Amino acid sequence: MVDAELDRGASGPLWLKEPRLARCVVETLRRGEVKLRQYDLCAFVVMANHVHVLLRPAVAVPLQRITNGIKGVTARLANQILGRTGQPFWQDESFDHWVRSPAELERIRQYIEWNPVKAGLAVRPEDWPWSSATRRHSAIQGATAHSQEWLCHKERR
Repeated sequence: MVDAELDRGASGPLWLKEPRLARCVVETLRRGEVKLRQYDLCAFVVMANHVHVLLRPAVAVPLQRITNGIKGVTARLANQILGRTGQPFWQDESFDHWVRSPAELERIRQYIEWNPVKAGLAVRPEDWPWSSATRRHSAIQGATAHSQEWLCHKERR
């Protein structure tokens, strides 16, 4: 299965293993939620060669604007850190999935946050520093899922 191979981080560029790059992605995701208010960030995890994101876009913000913004900001910063110029950092495609129920939302959130555990990188989801599970564990959130449509967006390196 492609996802299992990606999660192991055994192939492709593994730049996101670099803590500065992983931190860059996490800070960009949080900025889009808190400062720019483009979406509600439900779950995320930064793996060695890909990123999973579960978010609910703001009503007036098109998904393409969100993904282009996240990819653009993180690519610029990552390429600066890596000393690369004129080369793409992210692949063009992404894999989107509309979430239609609270049960599906919870299943996808768990899938995302358990990725590092399944890949053998952490014992518990909250032990992985580049994940919403860490934030959820340190500050218990009382938000509940409503029967709104949510978007699961997975960026692949």
